[in-house]
Amino acid sequence: MQLKFQGAAGEVTGSQVIVDVSTRRQHRRFLVDCGMFQGGRDADAKNLSPFGTAPKSIEFVVLTHAHIDHSGLLPRLCAQGFTGPIYCTAGTLDLLEVLLADSAHIQEFERRRAEDRLAAGRWRGDLPEPLYNLEDVGRCISQCRPIGFHRPTELTPGIRLSFVDAGHILGSASALLEIEEDQKEHAKPVTRRLVFSGDVGTRDRPIMNDPQRLQQADILVMESTYGDRRHRSLKETEDELVGIITHTMKSGGNVVMPAFAVGRTQEVVAILIDLIKRKRLPHLSIFVDSPMAAAASRITEAHMATLDPLSRELYAWAKANPNAVSLRYLTKVEESKGLNQIRGGAIILSASGMCEAGRIVHHLFWNLPSPQSAIVITGFQAAGTRGRALVDGARAVKLLGREVPVKAAVHTLGGLSAHGDQQDLLWWCGDFERPPAQVFVTHGEENAAATFAQCLKEKLGWEDVHLAERGKVYHC
Repeated sequence: MQLKFQGAAGEVTGSQVIVDVSTRRQHRRFLVDCGMFQGGRDADAKNLSPFGTAPKSIEFVVLTHAHIDHSGLLPRLCAQGFTGPIYCTAGTLDLLEVLLADSAHIQEFERRRAEDRLAAGRWRGDLPEPLYNLEDVGRCISQCRPIGFHRPTELTPGIRLSFVDAGHILGSASALLEIEEDQKEHAKPVTRRLVFSGDVGTRDRPIMNDPQRLQQADILVMESTYGDRRHRSLKETEDELVGIITHTMKSGGNVVMPAFAVGRTQEVVAILIDLIKRKRLPHLSIFVDSPMAAAASRITEAHMATLDPLSRELYAWAKANPNAVSLRYLTKVEESKGLNQIRGGAIILSASGMCEAGRIVHHLFWNLPSPQSAIVITGFQAAGTRGRALVDGARAVKLLGREVPVKAAVHTLGGLSAHGDQQDLLWWCGDFERPPAQVFVTHGEENAAATFAQCLKEKLGWEDVHLAERGKVYHC
């Protein structure tokens, strides 16, 4: 068996692994995840570069979840010749339709805007090249095949797939691939278990169930996004959030929360409603300004029966008490622009979560110069992103072509991450009956990945642990 890491090696975006294996005397090649690179100066070049193998040579794709850093290049893969099935959960498929269409729309919009600026003499350099269009997205969606959790499915003779709930976002999964791998001539095949953790969620959180663990793996590909740190507890996070909102409302400002449209927005809304239910916060005016977040929230509601029981109770309470909170989902551009006139008293959640594009850019433009307002960062900010600059204390950021001073208070709520921290990841790894023969640490910036790899060796006694390198082929 061979693994080749095409992304998320020393970084947290672009997840993609090519797997080559011989089973039942036939060569099989498949892909696990096919994510887009996000943030950083070289992201565009990486996304436009050729795939690590000819798309036509790939038999199928296993997709762990719908986030763009895991799924965002699937339409490009299909457009370049991949015609096989894409296996994912039902929740992932529902979200994928929204996320990939939005991704294509953003790319086409950026191209048109660049062309307009070029015509006006305000554009230098090459025009942005869309990775794919809506037709490519439609083709990709038609190739998706949903599989339920805990339903072992034969993908091709000698390869069986099982999904377990990773507790990260709706539909997110860890993938167990049981492969009847050929041995030397005339020897019987040996079944080996190849496990991909996907993105592992946190425990005891709103909306999502706790991650489920696996007991057996011969080869493990393990994420390490927060492998070098601990999150604050949910109680500490709630206390801080209550303090921020209370102070900002008294000061007459707005609270602006960049939040990923899928997963993070729904969790933040649930936490705010719960704080109101427990009378820790008064009536709030909450605006979710994102068509994609609105769609993701509808999808989440449709899958409510599969989610955390406490969240189902909270959802029922909110339905029974419609006057307890003012919650509006804004989809029209005119509604979004109307928020610019609100100088205080609003809670605004908008995407993108790393402040790189979308409506959040406009809300930052109008609120960052206000000392009365607060910007609340709710999740991981990759190196090179505008969100990372705010977290690192930038005094000004470029927005809509202007340098905007940062006078608003900037807060980072580390306890709201949908990614498990070091303790969660070690807990998830701790249920294996015996150490995997080989472990590849991926999906983490260099320090996070290296620190977590060392933890696996020192705290769990695992020996054969590798830091995945992009483009390198590993023989297993």
